[in-house]
Amino acid sequence: MTIDELPVAWRLSPDDVHAGWRALWWTVGPDGELAVMLVQRRYLSRDKYPRGWIGWRAETPFDGELVIACGQEQRRIPVEGIDMRPSHLALLPGSRFLLASGRTHQETEGAWWKNAVVYSPEGRPEDAFCLGDDIPALVTDRSGGIWTAYGDEGIYGNHPESAAGLAGWNTRGIATWAPKGRLPDWPLEGCTAATEGEAVWLVWYSPKGTFLTRITPSTGEVASYRSPVKAPDGFAARGTRVVLTSRDHYKRRTTVTRAELVGDVCVAISQERVRVPGRVVMHCGQGRDGTLFLRAGRTWVRIDA
Repeated sequence: MTIDELPVAWRLSPDDVHAGWRALWWTVGPDGELAVMLVQRRYLSRDKYPRGWIGWRAETPFDGELVIACGQEQRRIPVEGIDMRPSHLALLPGSRFLLASGRTHQETEGAWWKNAVVYSPEGRPEDAFCLGDDIPALVTDRSGGIWTAYGDEGIYGNHPESAAGLAGWNTRGIATWAPKGRLPDWPLEGCTAATEGEAVWLVWYSPKGTFLTRITPSTGEVASYRSPVKAPDGFAARGTRVVLTSRDHYKRRTTVTRAELVGDVCVAISQERVRVPGRVVMHCGQGRDGTLFLRAGRTWVRIDA
């Protein structure tokens, strides 16, 4: 499969690059709209590692511009005075959006530092709260629920929701869902996340392997499937059909695995290495309703399950 066979969802234009914009955090909304936070190069610095866009470091406070693209339509929202170093961007109902840092810390009085900020449709901060510590994967559902999968430093840290490995939250920062012993093992690290209709998928691994966990927010019901791919960085599901990606880090290649849900396992059907338009690094995939959006450098492509 070649570059030309993967539909392009969006790419940062040469004019934006020339004007000093860099594309940093991104997400896909429940209706398939791609959102990307642009930041001016003058606010950014970087070390040699990690390579790729993930290595840019914003000096706070900084301004940004949120681009929301859906089909041929595109709108831009200025966001001023961002006073955190985000790891995640997510869209919320009512044209609001969320910026969240992957890390937090417990302050001297015992409260946890607020690492998530909800913004109004006009780009102004409305509320702030803590979503736990060490968050490699975050996604929002159609109702505005926030879903997180944690890394080992959070799981073995002191934050109670992080310790459970997976969690669900509302937009007031109140935990609404926890695994409560319903997972096949204790998570060690989150990989990626997706939604399918009202359902939420969190992908994670443990010493027993990698698992795909589907959560029904309205009931809290949980179903987990053993993954055919170890620690995938992209996942999408449509019915019993599944697509997963596993990147060649900082290369212009990813491996696409197509699979089928059978019983409590996910059985691989085909696997193919695919060329993509740019270098692939961490936080490169997110699934919505059977379509996996994959970031490759300054370009986003779509892969259907």
